[in-house]
Amino acid sequence: MNEPRPCALVPVYDHSATIGSVCAEVSALGLPVILVDDGSHAECAAVLDRLAAKGHHMLRLDTNCGKGAAVRAGLEDAQRLGYTHALQVDADGQHASEDLPGFLAGLGDTPETLVVGYPCYDASVPRARLYGRYATHVWVWINTLSGEIRDSMCGVRLYPVESLNRLLARHSCGDRMTFDTEVLVRWHWAGGTLRNQPVRVHYPRDGVSHFALWRDNRQISAMHARLFCGMLLLRLPRLLARRWRKLAGKAKS
Repeated sequence: MNEPRPCALVPVYDHSATIGSVCAEVSALGLPVILVDDGSHAECAAVLDRLAAKGHHMLRLDTNCGKGAAVRAGLEDAQRLGYTHALQVDADGQHASEDLPGFLAGLGDTPETLVVGYPCYDASVPRARLYGRYATHVWVWINTLSGEIRDSMCGVRLYPVESLNRLLARHSCGDRMTFDTEVLVRWHWAGGTLRNQPVRVHYPRDGVSHFALWRDNRQISAMHARLFCGMLLLRLPRLLARRWRKLAGKAKS
């Protein structure tokens, strides 16, 4: 593989108050920034125009398509621009920028590893959100027969661009909030390498969330059911064999 050429990929939908500081933080790491405007309203669109005028690359979607659609579009653009890896970062500024270099550590040695963030919360985290995540965690562990994916909902992860785009050409993984989880399950099913990386998370009181309670919970529930059926009917023997090999390897060591 050629020398890694990473970028930052930031999907944005109406985060006018935070996107400027997020761009500054990832730019300070030496990363070029790809902004994907997911149909933001005028105020945020104007902020993004100013950031693009400063040299950040921007891809604008005409309507709000959802986070998954925005990330897919950004990954396609990243590959077209010649980037080998994309550090996905949320636009809300909740993740500690000091922890982002850890996602890039050892990139040249493990270029095909997908690095997944797992959140380290402070006291600002809403209890309902903290406990609600565990339903998804349990389903992910069931559908992979593994605890290898420590957290599938964190918005910070480092993607190997070309390999992930090949996977997404076969499985779109949803247009909205299901994307972050499904793409990791399918990466695991395909035998891809994963590494979990801690990142500190702070929830500001005036933070903007686009989680639509009924719509997104319905889609997430349907995703878990679909993945469970896919695991049970198509992948169970292979996943059991993989788990057996890992257990046997640990026993020998």
